[in-house]
Amino acid sequence: MQTILILGAGKSSTYLIDYLMKSAGAKNRKIIVADISEKTAADKIKRNPFASAVSINVSDPKERNSLIQKSDLVISMLPAFLHPMIAEDCLALGKHFFTASYESDELRKLEPEIKAKNLLFLNECGLDPGIDHMSAMKILENEKSKGNEIISFKSFCGGVLAPESEDNPWKYKFTWNPRNVVLAGQGVSRYIQNGQLKYIPYHKLFGRTEKVSFDEAGEFDGYPNRDSLRYRKIYGLENIPTMLRGTLRRSGFCQAWNILVQLGMTDDSFQMDFPEGISYRGFLNSFLASHPSKTVEEKLQEYLPEIDQDIISKFEWLGLFSEKPLTQLNGSPAAILQHILEEKWQLSPKDKDMVVLQHQFEIKGAFGDKEIISSLVCKGEDQEYTAMAKTVGLPLAIAVDLFLEGKIKSRGLQIPVQKEFFDPILDALGKEGIVFEEIERPKI
Repeated sequence: MQTILILGAGKSSTYLIDYLMKSAGAKNRKIIVADISEKTAADKIKRNPFASAVSINVSDPKERNSLIQKSDLVISMLPAFLHPMIAEDCLALGKHFFTASYESDELRKLEPEIKAKNLLFLNECGLDPGIDHMSAMKILENEKSKGNEIISFKSFCGGVLAPESEDNPWKYKFTWNPRNVVLAGQGVSRYIQNGQLKYIPYHKLFGRTEKVSFDEAGEFDGYPNRDSLRYRKIYGLENIPTMLRGTLRRSGFCQAWNILVQLGMTDDSFQMDFPEGISYRGFLNSFLASHPSKTVEEKLQEYLPEIDQDIISKFEWLGLFSEKPLTQLNGSPAAILQHILEEKWQLSPKDKDMVVLQHQFEIKGAFGDKEIISSLVCKGEDQEYTAMAKTVGLPLAIAVDLFLEGKIKSRGLQIPVQKEFFDPILDALGKEGIVFEEIERPKI
């Protein structure tokens, strides 16, 4: 009997657990779901006879090793900073290791030993990264096989609200980790455009967006991810003149978020300490210059003249001009802002999320120049079966299933950019309703 250990039973694990449980009996598999809360894990397995739920203190090496030792393969759905610790345990105990998260420098240091032990450590097999890699590579490999040249590749992805749930001025609510949303884009973003390297510091990032449109989902703003250049080699596009990977938000979001960045409200590098009774308005005012007579609104407009009525309405809806008492008085500006946003951007029971992903290719061949636009729109069912959980969890579950069936032979430290991974995983995703719509047309 094969035993799969799933560490973490949070929101993104729902589809993953369901998919693997569905065939566990027929494939003679046992699934262990471990979470800090045994109840959370138990709720996820729904009394399935081939699954068990346990609690785990991941900071306790004995607890980790006891569970890992019992398994053949470990899936980490824990926060990304914990992956290296779990990976080291798996390496020491000779267990395969799968995650949806970015391949880290810490894991790269383990690569020689992973290969020497003939283990598979698969990373970046979720949504972004994951489905974006696989769907892009399928098109890239197809075009290269015809002798065509890829001269531009842009890829944008976002976890947003379904249009019917966009009931606030921001047209946004938290559909995944709130802290990651607040800190998104920090650092320097790098990409290449028409052969020129481009670098965007964080304080300029949300002012440098481009429009991305979907027939079904409408218009979004895309801003560059931190490092698009790293994927030139991974995708076999070392000499491509234009390559950019970006994040999507509904049009208008980035302009307003940019004001929060300019004010310093998303800064996580220092601590603030406020007295009891300070208001949301006082929190906003703490980032503005002093003046004996000017209002907060006047000082804000003077400091950042690009503010328009649309941005003002978004700030008003958050309550930033109100006298409502601030309930989190200590923490970084980003932590206090997150606390404010978590109250306002909370999903209601009837809300549905949506994942939007689009690849834009420019290709040169004997026919001249053409464009391929490949788009995915995936809507969630409810707050448990979300689009985010589906698109993050299913690719990973499918990869585990294929590997345990012996249909994936690769070993070592991998991400799913090889045909052995992306062909069968994309085929299986299609059967689950995750399908790309492609438009091919001459470039004008």
